[in-house]
Amino acid sequence: MAEKAHIAELEKKIRAAFEAFDYQSNGTVDVREIGTIIYSLGRFPTQADLHNFIAEVEEDQTGYIHLDRFLPAMTRILVEHKFPPISEDVLLQAFEVLDEEKKGFLDPDDLSQYLMEEGEVFTQEEMDEMLTALTDHETNLIYSKDLLNHLIMDPEV
Repeated sequence: MAEKAHIAELEKKIRAAFEAFDYQSNGTVDVREIGTIIYSLGRFPTQADLHNFIAEVEEDQTGYIHLDRFLPAMTRILVEHKFPPISEDVLLQAFEVLDEEKKGFLDPDDLSQYLMEEGEVFTQEEMDEMLTALTDHETNLIYSKDLLNHLIMDPEV
């Protein structure tokens, strides 16, 4: 019974994350949003894993993913602990590399510049979405504690 309740809770979180990007409220999201949705669930697949996942859930190369296909596939990913989460220590170390002066916060423009130029780069749209979620609207800064709270998910999820 606990297993069913756990899966029901996972499905609720997956559905909520998916629906946040279902702009037409029609049970579909643009395929380009899938990575962001998965990241919001605290999982960080490689680009190859993400590509394979999309190929599994996208119907007929339409550019859209239906919740009916995404929900069971993502539930399986979480239950089987695929796409492992990033540890708090690793995230904090990454933040501290960017926060050279050890202020405990970053300027959104500096973070944008770095993430759009280094490694697996973000698009402007991905940056805008992330900055909206992470930036403190009163100070216009990104605090390490807020970043960690957004990126670290309960390991039981």
